[in-house]
Amino acid sequence: MLNDEQLDKLRVDGTKIRIVRDALAENDVRGIVVAWDDDYVLIRRPNRRVIKVKREYPIQLASEPRQWSLE
Repeated sequence: MLNDEQLDKLRVDGTKIRIVRDALAENDVRGIVVAWDDDYVLIRRPNRRVIKVKREYPIQLASEPRQWSLE
């Protein structure tokens, strides 16, 4: 889980991220960080819709290869 400073840097830079929710790549959430609180992160997707995702999911840079682990 990323801390507040890391999330703020991603938001300010407008860096595209990937949130890996399960083993299927189709279920990943891709977009940019808009806001967050203690439990959730708000992500703006490419289609301009916003989705709220739990912070406990792994957050990766979209430019890096996808990594999935059960742990």
